[in-house]
Amino acid sequence: MGTEGSTVVVPRSFRLLEELERGEKGIGDGTVSYGMDDADDVYMQSWTGTIIGPSNTVHEGRIYQLKLICGLEYPEKPPSVKFQSRINMTCVNPETGVVEPTIFPMLADWKREYTMEDILTRLKKEMASPQNRKLTQPPEGNDEGRVDPKGLVLRCCIM
Repeated sequence: MGTEGSTVVVPRSFRLLEELERGEKGIGDGTVSYGMDDADDVYMQSWTGTIIGPSNTVHEGRIYQLKLICGLEYPEKPPSVKFQSRINMTCVNPETGVVEPTIFPMLADWKREYTMEDILTRLKKEMASPQNRKLTQPPEGNDEGRVDPKGLVLRCCIM
């Protein structure tokens, strides 16, 4: 006595726990990874992703850190994605490091089935695309000197 065509919607917390477990196990060849920033974050909003640049591109050998913020509407709405590491890519705002949702197709055409792993994997493929594979890159490092949305220069120093 089942209803045809009905789908079960997995609750947000279960979905994120599933993604956390998958991220902790490692993904594919190990060039993409992700995990939670704070194990005490009950809403599981703040995540860090890592992409090792693809071979035979200007990104080869570079390690890129990203911040993914899964709002309370995730996975119905995509997370915000920002490169912490400096990078020159057509879909990334050079000032803020934000992956532009209007330019990056996966975020523009978001589907509930997509995951953070899918985003990171797609960004790695985008690095190897003809329009990004040979773009001159900024010196390696984090976002020191990047401008935040309020126009303030972000800097971090340890005392």
